[in-house]
Amino acid sequence: MTMPDPSNHFKIQLQNVKQRFRRIHGHARSVRGALIWLAESAAIVEDFYALKGVSFTVRPGETLGIIGRNGSGKSTILKIIAAIFPPTAGTVEVNGRVSPLIELGAGFHPDLTGRENVILAGVLLGFTQRQMEERFDGIIAFAELEDFTDTPVRQYATGMFARLGFAVATEIDPDILLVDEVLAVGDESFQHKCLERINQFRRQGKTIVFVSHEMPLVQSICNRVLLLDEGRIVTEGPPDDVIARYRRLIQEVEGRSARQR
Repeated sequence: MTMPDPSNHFKIQLQNVKQRFRRIHGHARSVRGALIWLAESAAIVEDFYALKGVSFTVRPGETLGIIGRNGSGKSTILKIIAAIFPPTAGTVEVNGRVSPLIELGAGFHPDLTGRENVILAGVLLGFTQRQMEERFDGIIAFAELEDFTDTPVRQYATGMFARLGFAVATEIDPDILLVDEVLAVGDESFQHKCLERINQFRRQGKTIVFVSHEMPLVQSICNRVLLLDEGRIVTEGPPDDVIARYRRLIQEVEGRSARQR
């Protein structure tokens, strides 16, 4: 990833970004079958592009929504911004500390306790153990897990994972917050708590990239929305306009499917 000039007036910039993955057709019923697949991989492996030349900029303090059908490339964009993997082609510049809320609890080790996972998650994000220990009480208080700090996280319910993951990602005071459908996880009280923290970040002028299928949330949170379909940007602009275009796109796709049946 290119290191940005601090004087740049953007937080995130993608230019002609493409992302290629490989799709394997069929399935093996045995280890021998899998070995045969590997030997004949040219016949069963197909390249496909999740992103096909995507370019956009996110300004400081902006909350950008990304919407689109399943498989349109939304989560792929967030993972590229978070440097989970590099793009196949194009350039990505990110100016600031990124905190990804892409898969809550995905980085937690099941055999470690809540306390140990908090420290480990922070170290992986670039903090020292001492810095994470200073933040620990705030993280656990937000997650409401005071009675489970020394319990292995494999014993946590899904909602507990969600609370701890969100608390870690937001208590580290990031410059850029990446959010992918995480507000759909957990009970209603926790969802309101998460939403209030996101709104607090907005008031503080932090930059947010928000992926969701919940259009009312997108309308209420985002300054600008980008619509993706099949790895390309269809349109971008004010939330109401782009959401209306998204709904027309859904109707068009459903209409084509109905005619083909």
